[in-house]
Amino acid sequence: MARLEAYDKSLDYSYAPGIFPATECLKNAPERCLRLLLSGSSERSAGANALREAAQSAGIRVEIADRALERISRKENCFAAMVYKKAEGVFDGDAPHVVLHHPSDSGNLGTILRTALGFGLGNIAIIRPAVDSDDPRVTRASMGAAFSLNVRHFDTFEQYRAEFPNRDLFPFMLTGAVPLEEAASRVRGPFSLVFGNEASGLPDEFSRLGTSTLIPHSHRIDSLNLAIAAGIGMYTFAQQERRRLEELK
Repeated sequence: MARLEAYDKSLDYSYAPGIFPATECLKNAPERCLRLLLSGSSERSAGANALREAAQSAGIRVEIADRALERISRKENCFAAMVYKKAEGVFDGDAPHVVLHHPSDSGNLGTILRTALGFGLGNIAIIRPAVDSDDPRVTRASMGAAFSLNVRHFDTFEQYRAEFPNRDLFPFMLTGAVPLEEAASRVRGPFSLVFGNEASGLPDEFSRLGTSTLIPHSHRIDSLNLAIAAGIGMYTFAQQERRRLEELK
């Protein structure tokens, strides 16, 4: 097979480093799995052995590749990595969306993906320019959550809005007009939670789109970390959405 290259955004494949992320890739997106890389010392790991057996049962090539793992993970203790095909997700237009406008930190993005999956928000729109969502550091930080989510990329927010025009928008802003709990109570149908860049937040014009939402916090800090803010927002809206759907039954 072709020699694997060090990860680059231009490649049409990427790596899920770590036993758990690799396992999640195989379990939730087996059609995207290309081959499994294992460390020569992985025989000591029950998780790695289970992953090897699952990959072999699925007809996926398994190979010992210590040097490749070192390049991919930048750690010497990485026992496994799944090589997978990149792919854009398919959105459910009636379900909630999480829109990330120019996210720039791989750790934040990975944490947001994992949190979104935990709260049942399966559609993630990423507005470019943005950190590469297929970067192995994002995949590792998300613990493979992306393989259970629909992740799509858009060149502009306007492009996203053009495809999904009839949705209630809730941009999260430090200058938001409506406190979080009240904003969540206004949900009446499909909605999108919009979060801005770690450093700059959302541009001022987003305050005129939908319901600008504020997470109240102490004046002793200027803002919350993006992943924390997104987690609080997603949890609050997810709880409200569950209550709304139960009332419709």
